[in-house]
Amino acid sequence: MDLLKDLQWRYATKAYTDKKVSGEKLDFILEAINLTASSCGLQPYRVFAIENKEIRAKLGEGSFNKQITQASHLLVFAAYNNVTTEHIEKLIKLVAKNRGVAEADLKDLFTKLDGYFNSRSVESNRHWSDKQAYIALGTALIAAANVKVDATPMEGFDPAVFDELLGLKDKDLHTTVILSLGFRDETADFLAAAPKVRIPVHEMVTMI
Repeated sequence: MDLLKDLQWRYATKAYTDKKVSGEKLDFILEAINLTASSCGLQPYRVFAIENKEIRAKLGEGSFNKQITQASHLLVFAAYNNVTTEHIEKLIKLVAKNRGVAEADLKDLFTKLDGYFNSRSVESNRHWSDKQAYIALGTALIAAANVKVDATPMEGFDPAVFDELLGLKDKDLHTTVILSLGFRDETADFLAAAPKVRIPVHEMVTMI
């Protein structure tokens, strides 16, 4: 039940103090992201954890989201541009290594996954990767709340600027969504003391 208290506590923070998130808490959040649910186990995205204020200032130019530069850290979720045979091969090697089985024993899995993703358009695979990154974002929000780190998920930014400054094109990635991490400024954030507003569970959920 402590998780519900954590979620009641969290909100999309609008103003941050200059207090830094500790390495221990940051590592906890990043490890949680790495352990999040991922279809086929592919994890078709990468996360960039940015503390450097100069880089964040450049990333935040022209954005109304001051949290990009104000917070302690910025997490950038960058999804695959496509899902390729090479990605499937790397997954098979990892599964074989971690589970102590021969790659040859995973041939059927490789064939199934490779055939599926290669039968789809690049655009479809890109969109799928974006949605997978959002699952990771949700886990990051929960993990941050669990260690009492404030967070703000954001889409109000120029992805082309992020892609260029972070060299994502060369990595065959594109920026999907970003998340600031830090600690709320209770004097400057008008929402810091505001009650959480959600519809009743019975309106959200239909039991069948």
